[in-house]
Amino acid sequence: MSLGNYEQFTRYFHERSGINLSCYKRAQMQRRIDQFITNKGFQNYLAFNDSLNANPELLAAFLRHLTINVSQFFRDISQWETLRTRILPMLLAGRSSLKIWSAGSSGGQEAYTIAISLQESIPLAAYSILGTDIDEVMLAQARNASYKSNDLQGVPPHIVAKYFSQSGDVFQVKDRLKANIRFQKGNLLTGVFDTGYDLICCRNVVIYFTEEAKNSLYSRFSKSLRPGGVLFTGSTEQIFNLAELGFKSLAPFFYQKTPF
Repeated sequence: MSLGNYEQFTRYFHERSGINLSCYKRAQMQRRIDQFITNKGFQNYLAFNDSLNANPELLAAFLRHLTINVSQFFRDISQWETLRTRILPMLLAGRSSLKIWSAGSSGGQEAYTIAISLQESIPLAAYSILGTDIDEVMLAQARNASYKSNDLQGVPPHIVAKYFSQSGDVFQVKDRLKANIRFQKGNLLTGVFDTGYDLICCRNVVIYFTEEAKNSLYSRFSKSLRPGGVLFTGSTEQIFNLAELGFKSLAPFFYQKTPF
């Protein structure tokens, strides 16, 4: 069933939300959008758009549907071992602190995993971590730092005991881990990026982006990193045009900004 003019809807939605859906692979994104619209009982894009303008709760639910918030602590744990044992000591060599960005941080699991990795690798290291996401609901969860057992699947029990307080099936991040982490709203496609980062983690975020949008984002990440800084991507997000983007490969899914 056709819901109408998809391109027209994406233009309207861009004006309404600031999110440019044309930067996402059309087939996958349109399928997700059409599923949401029909499940909510709308017959076409026009009626849905009119309701979005009048119903903030519907808009918030739609944004949560668009942003695929699937995250766990230490997701792809072997890659986190590489970060802990190789990348973080390298980044801290000759430096007094690290400036880190978790881009697309969802509910905060990634940002707290970075902090745990630092504590386990170099306990006395000074650092600051910024977590950004477009979804206000996920940002609220990240700031609250309260999780369920399924978020911690595969995390060694001694790590859970060291960094979380447990009450039943609820695991609360301890305050000492939260001290150097802050979260704020950010749009990776349109936002203004800070510079001087030692490490940028952007994992399992860009899988639905078009190649043009991905290359633009990775280029902007390169500009935001200090020379020698590292970009850490997800296991489905390998970068191939490294020299063009100003990177070299350190290890699978770890890319270092070249000095010049």
